[in-house]
Amino acid sequence: MSSSATRPVLGIIACNRIVGTEPAQAVMERYIRAAMTYADVAALIVPSLPDLMSAGEVAPRLDGILLTGSPSNVAPERYGEDGGDGPFDAGRDEIALSLVGRMIDLKKPVFGICRGFQEINVALGGTLRRDTSASEDLIQHHAADGVSFDAMFGHRHPVALAEGGMLADAYARPAIEVNSVHYQGIGKLADGLRVEATAPDGLIEAYSARPNGAPLLAVQWHPEWGTEHDRESQTYFHLLGKALRGAL
Repeated sequence: MSSSATRPVLGIIACNRIVGTEPAQAVMERYIRAAMTYADVAALIVPSLPDLMSAGEVAPRLDGILLTGSPSNVAPERYGEDGGDGPFDAGRDEIALSLVGRMIDLKKPVFGICRGFQEINVALGGTLRRDTSASEDLIQHHAADGVSFDAMFGHRHPVALAEGGMLADAYARPAIEVNSVHYQGIGKLADGLRVEATAPDGLIEAYSARPNGAPLLAVQWHPEWGTEHDRESQTYFHLLGKALRGAL
């Protein structure tokens, strides 16, 4: 571990959740532990309370941002559509999507997992598809209903890594197997994003960019799940640590 005085500070987005009977700002600890352990960083939780704070206030105080997964979906009106299945989290939409732009403006790394992967794409002008459970053209991207929590995260499929990409270079091979726990996915990829990984059905599973010079890397799967037993998942957070130190 690096000296605590020199470690970069990672912002980790919170969700609006109900704990017991009260509203709470919540982040599942697995995201925090995986990032702090394998990226070797300090961390601050960023509340999704746009009525009390703007992304512009917090972005200059962070060295990078991690947008996590969540049970909630990005509101369809954020990418020019309507309807859709909730739950939604309007406060997180506002803070997270705004943070993407502010961090890019400040030339600071932006990383995303699952919902974070989807909201970065939306923040940069892309869209989402909501038929990943219903389309006969796609493989199964989530476990069957009613399975245990562990089995839900145990559902896996391969992804092909794009030659010359950040992930292909990090893994030094053309494909890896990932867990898959999502009901939505990329529709139109935002301009400027480079495909890093695709599922066997062609669905985009990871992308990268260097907007304004700083690295951006997001994945649809969950590298934070069981990271202590999975060196491949640790690799994602090693890349995050390098990015926050200007070494990626």
